[in-house]
Amino acid sequence: MDCVPEAPFPPMLATAGPLPRGPEWRYELKWDGVRAVADLSGGRTRLYARTGPEITVAYPELAGLARALGSRDAVLDGEVAVLDARGRPSFRDLAERMHVRDPARAAKLVLTFPVTFLIFDVLRLDGVDVCDRPYDERRALLEGLALGGDSWVVPPAFDDGPGTVAAAREYELEGVVAKRRTGLYRPGTRSPDWIKVKLERTGDFVVGGYRPGARALGALLVGVPHSDGLHFRGRVGGGISNASERNLLAVLKPLVVPGSPFAGSIPREDSRGAYWVRPEIVVEVKFSERTPDLRLRFPRFLRRRSDKEPHEVIDE
Repeated sequence: MDCVPEAPFPPMLATAGPLPRGPEWRYELKWDGVRAVADLSGGRTRLYARTGPEITVAYPELAGLARALGSRDAVLDGEVAVLDARGRPSFRDLAERMHVRDPARAAKLVLTFPVTFLIFDVLRLDGVDVCDRPYDERRALLEGLALGGDSWVVPPAFDDGPGTVAAAREYELEGVVAKRRTGLYRPGTRSPDWIKVKLERTGDFVVGGYRPGARALGALLVGVPHSDGLHFRGRVGGGISNASERNLLAVLKPLVVPGSPFAGSIPREDSRGAYWVRPEIVVEVKFSERTPDLRLRFPRFLRRRSDKEPHEVIDE
């Protein structure tokens, strides 16, 4: 049985945790972009988002990736990012690209916000599934493809975990992913063979409502899903730019419902004037810490996670 399903291909996911150490692990930098699986065959590149939709039209500069393989074919896993002058991902700039589905507009944006496909795994090569091979073997196969171009690259992997964390901190990257050298690739699974170590405290939360303030969107009311509804985690007002406000209102207004999706009551100072919404939108939030009742302290909105479904959100 193929370990890579027919398109779309659900990628393997990492588990949050402390940095594991020892010779059985290798370490990669964590890139702040959009996860994508590339199906390269017959000289054609097709890209799929983590949740399944095809996103090829958004990134025309990646069309040549299949041709770079020559007569070979492959399915590759990686992250699409817009890199700044120092080689650091800018999610703000990527936001200009990731939802574009008009070919003419996508072609214009290539000139101002070019993307790079950061490739870190191979799932199929020359028609043969390789998910059931250990990470070290898949990594050797990937590096053997000698993929390097203006719009794609295979970033290095390292043996020194603390050193990789120090490098990620120095370059102000999102974090590190530790990968078990004997680990298999398990599509669609959140696996303990990949451990993500974030260098700043962030989390994904489901929007259950919003309330106006000085602007039409003053704050988001967020929580995590449980069997009895969303468990409230706080009010997020900081970090919402004008562009983010427009994008969020466009997706939240059609979801407005009469009643709250949260389990239990919400404090009046948070719920006053709120519009409740169906819990279908996921956002990433940066915060300093959690209070004893698990509320977020000093939360700031980072981005909408259009690549993540509400049922995938857990308290990390």
